[in-house]
Amino acid sequence: MTARADGRQARWDKHNESRRQRIIDAAVEVIEESEPGSDIQVQQIAAKAGLSRTVIYRHFDDRADLDRAVQQRILDDLWSELLPAVTLNGTVPEIIRRIIGTYVRWAVAHPALHLAADHDSDGAGGPLERRMEQLADEIAGLLGLGVAVLGAEPSEEEAASVDPLVFGLIGAVFGAVRRWLTRTERQLSAERLEQLISDSVWYLIAGHARSWGITIDPDAPVQDLLGAGGDLAAVAAPTAVR
Repeated sequence: MTARADGRQARWDKHNESRRQRIIDAAVEVIEESEPGSDIQVQQIAAKAGLSRTVIYRHFDDRADLDRAVQQRILDDLWSELLPAVTLNGTVPEIIRRIIGTYVRWAVAHPALHLAADHDSDGAGGPLERRMEQLADEIAGLLGLGVAVLGAEPSEEEAASVDPLVFGLIGAVFGAVRRWLTRTERQLSAERLEQLISDSVWYLIAGHARSWGITIDPDAPVQDLLGAGGDLAAVAAPTAVR
């Protein structure tokens, strides 16, 4: 292939990618403008993008392919807000509350996008499930590191239980927010929901840590705990979980 042909192909690829992103952006706009859970038609997306329905399907294999791309974009937007909250600044309860709070506020601001991200159009497990698995793997790894730093020695079975526990915990958080969003009458405020979920996550983490011989001080900054290098006397609180 000549250099001129290579250049034309590069420009064409760039054009196609730009149009694909234009379609995805239009789909997100249509979802945001619609009632949560609405059945979004391809024609609505095409009209928003200023394209024909036929052009839409030149860039996506089928409707399921389009839906997956839109879900991926929605989750990218959520992750861009969520990840900055995942730091070791603060105590364990503060970190949990910061992460949960960021997620709940995003869901409140974008209820239609939240439901769209959860929609599995082909039954094969969509982008949300894969993102949850990735997040669970990361958190499970951090917990394992934390347990080692704090000097605990869980059994092989206890160590193996971290993965299903974390994945189930993430799923429970998502499910609780989804259930709250879809209620026609919300008896809990967003702030109360955030506190309820945060407390529940803290109780589970602290409870399981204690079963491994670690009592986490809820008032101690995490960086101080990890800096103790495994001296349990320096990182453990004398009282039970709050």
